[in-house]
Amino acid sequence: MALSMTGYGRGEATYTTRRYLVEIKSVNNRFCDISVRMPRGYAALETKIREKITDKLLRGKIDVFITIEDVGDGNSTVEMNTGLAKAYSEAVAKISEITGRPDESDAYQIARFPDVLLARANSLTPEEAGAELLPVLDAAIEDILRMRSIEGEKLKSDLLEKVSVFESLHAAVKLRAPQVPGEYRERLMARVDELLDDKAKIVYDETRREAEVALFADKCAIDEELTRLSSHINQLRETLMGNGSIGKRLDFILQEMNREVNTIGSKANDLTITNYVLDMKTELEKIREQIQNLA
Repeated sequence: MALSMTGYGRGEATYTTRRYLVEIKSVNNRFCDISVRMPRGYAALETKIREKITDKLLRGKIDVFITIEDVGDGNSTVEMNTGLAKAYSEAVAKISEITGRPDESDAYQIARFPDVLLARANSLTPEEAGAELLPVLDAAIEDILRMRSIEGEKLKSDLLEKVSVFESLHAAVKLRAPQVPGEYRERLMARVDELLDDKAKIVYDETRREAEVALFADKCAIDEELTRLSSHINQLRETLMGNGSIGKRLDFILQEMNREVNTIGSKANDLTITNYVLDMKTELEKIREQIQNLA
C-alpha cells in the first residue's frame, strides 16, 4: 500500500482526572524528522514515542503535540523559593533606604515576584505515564496512517496513469526507431544525386553508401536503451503496487529512466524521436513531483 507523507492524526483519552490529547501532523521530507512537544514531566517517554513513530510513519517531517490536563483536587502543589523571597525582600528594603521612600511591600507583593512561587503538577512515574499516554499515541498514529493511506492510494492511481502515458510514448519511439536508418539512406541518396548529378554512381558507389548507412544505423541504435527502459517501467509499476516505504526506491528507478531517455535523445538523430523524448521527459518530471509525496 502506497502511503502519502502528508497527513494529520488525533488521539484522545481520559484517565480518572487526567485528559490526554495527542496530535500528529506530517509533511514531506527526505528523512524521518520528528519534533515532539509535551509536558516536561513526561520527557522520559520521548525515546519510546520516537521509536513508535519511526516504525509506523517511516518518512516525513513529523510534529507531535501532546497535551495533558489534570483537573483533580490535590494533583498540584505550590513550591516556595524561600531564598529568592528573602533576597527580594532585602533588595526592596535596600531600595527604600537608598531612595528615602517608604517600604510598602508586603508578603503578597513579594510572592508575585518571578519564580518565588512555582506551581507543579504531581507527576506520575514513567511506567504509569507510559501506560496512559502510549495507547493514546497509538490511536493518533493509526488515525494519521488512515489519512496517509487514503491520500497514498490517490497518488498511486495518478502515478499509474502517468506511467501509462509514458509507456505509450516509449512504444511510439520503439515503433519509430527502425524507420530512421531507411529514411537516412533516402536522404543520403537524394543529397549525393543533388551534388554529383550523373557522376554520383561513379564517385559514390553502392558499397560506400551502404557502409555509410550502416555506420549511421550503429550510431543511432537505441535498442538497448529501449529494452532497459521497458524493464524500468515494469519495476516502477511493481514498486507502486508494493507495501512499506517505496518513495526512495521509486526515486532511484526514475533517475535510471531519465538517464535512458537522455541517451535516446542524444543518439536517435531524428526529429520525431526527439519530440517524443521531450514528451517523455515532461511525463517523468510529473511523476517525479508526485513521488516526492510518497513515504
